[in-house]
Amino acid sequence: MLNKTLAFAIAATLSLGALAGCTASATSEVPSAPTVDKVAVTYVTAPLNVPSITERKTGAFAAAFGDKVDVTYAELTTGPEQTAALASGDVQFLFAVGATSVILSAANGADIAIVDMYSRSPEAFMLLSGPNGPKSPAELVGKTVGGPKGTILHELLLAYLASGGYTANDIHFVDMTIPDAQAALAGGHVDVALLAGPAASTMLSDGYRKVTDGKGLVGATIVVATTRAFAKANPAIVRTFREAHRSVLDYMTAHPDEVVAMTAAKTQLPAAAVRDMAAKYDFSADITDTDITAMSATVDFMVKNGMIEKAVDVKSLILPTE
Repeated sequence: MLNKTLAFAIAATLSLGALAGCTASATSEVPSAPTVDKVAVTYVTAPLNVPSITERKTGAFAAAFGDKVDVTYAELTTGPEQTAALASGDVQFLFAVGATSVILSAANGADIAIVDMYSRSPEAFMLLSGPNGPKSPAELVGKTVGGPKGTILHELLLAYLASGGYTANDIHFVDMTIPDAQAALAGGHVDVALLAGPAASTMLSDGYRKVTDGKGLVGATIVVATTRAFAKANPAIVRTFREAHRSVLDYMTAHPDEVVAMTAAKTQLPAAAVRDMAAKYDFSADITDTDITAMSATVDFMVKNGMIEKAVDVKSLILPTE
């Protein structure tokens, strides 16, 4: 019943959009019919990607495209994996990728463009240690830190070090996934782990300590991305995807308890923990001036820390809306 209800709502919305599309096509010659028969979308649930969990559970993308376009999912969890799949054409939409990864990809010459915002959540990204672990940037010097390189968490680590006048050269960094960093911290193989979402929540409940979170250090912007070539060739597909994304957010607003329950089931977290963590997120899709400023600051930070050689113009990465 849930899928049918959502499908009906989306179908009604898209019917109105189709009429508007016909009017637009008469003047701008923008096609309104699907130009591909399938799209692949990344499915990333961590750190706490409530829109992705809600979309997958309700089938919003499939409902939006109907039987004309087959929607498949790619469970690629790291930024480099996602941007590589986008560049190869194996995936058409990155539904939740860190702005850091997008900027890095663009700086390396890849065709990548921002469709929407996905979330902003500085307080959800953390450096965690044991009870007697580092309490300041100075105490990180010489320590072993594990986490995913080239991500928001990596940016947070470098920003925290920089706040005390230190750099990556002052620590021993080990590139690893969030689950591996969590296990390494639990096993005593690293002094500090870069964690977010359920992994961070679990470790905090087990007595591990937050060294810092991203508040005041990183914008923690996560976006939705595609390639400019795909968007140019398939404007109706991108338009429908944007509409479906917003329908998911509307569903989350209208059914908060149900969304918490499905997120708790997916993450294996208590509902109370999901509510507490979700409160740290802003999932609105529209790209604001504040978002652009935050991502531009990330660009400056990446240049300064040698993560990219030349600055990227964030505004040039954003696809125009129709």
